[in-house]
Amino acid sequence: MKALFTVFRKELRSYFSSPIAFVVLFVFLVISGIFFFLYLQSFAEAQFDPRLQFVEEGVNLNEIVIRPFFGTISVVFLLLIPLMTMRLIADERRSFTAELLFTSPVRITSIIMGKYLASLLLFGIMIILSAVYILVLVKYGNPDLGPILSGYLGLFLMGASFLAVGIFASALTENQMIAAVISFGVLLVFWIMGATSSAGDSVFGYLSIINHFENFAKGVIKLTDVTYYLSFTFLGLYLAYITLDSERWK
Repeated sequence: MKALFTVFRKELRSYFSSPIAFVVLFVFLVISGIFFFLYLQSFAEAQFDPRLQFVEEGVNLNEIVIRPFFGTISVVFLLLIPLMTMRLIADERRSFTAELLFTSPVRITSIIMGKYLASLLLFGIMIILSAVYILVLVKYGNPDLGPILSGYLGLFLMGASFLAVGIFASALTENQMIAAVISFGVLLVFWIMGATSSAGDSVFGYLSIINHFENFAKGVIKLTDVTYYLSFTFLGLYLAYITLDSERWK
């Protein structure tokens, strides 16, 4: 446990001692902020749309602003998370510290989990900062809090699985850009599987990353969706473990 915490602290320090964390957070907040403003503007315009004046339920804030906002955030994660994870293990290879690290008494599991938890904390900070936009709606509007809370749970589980894939990709190569491309490519394949099918319609529909997020965005938490993301996360970390453990015994 002490070794895991040491790796975690080292990785967290490396994130914030370089521009990586600040650039990622800045880009994420700017992009998500722009789209939040656009969705909020659409909601304001819909309030004065004469075609909606006689709709009994009125204009739904969750449907027009929050659900599209969560969808946009998930796309931003698809682009940014490979950049967050590309250096985690590839950088060790590039700086020739990988052999020292992998032949040390520290377990491979502690190395992987320490690096993973550091990236997960940075990811958690991203999610918390994005909640500032939602707080604006809570203060000045009347959104349904159920879908908001379940949506953030879905985003966290989705991001956790993205990070696991990113660590696995970083374990495959010493080139950070190649690691980012591999990570993005794998995630994109699982993303587009749901382009023509829903989560329950086919095997491809079930394997789609984005299909399992739809229920969370609607305010529905299903055990199958939670299990999918946890399994995806475990698989990514396990593949990273196998990759590094096989090298340790070469």
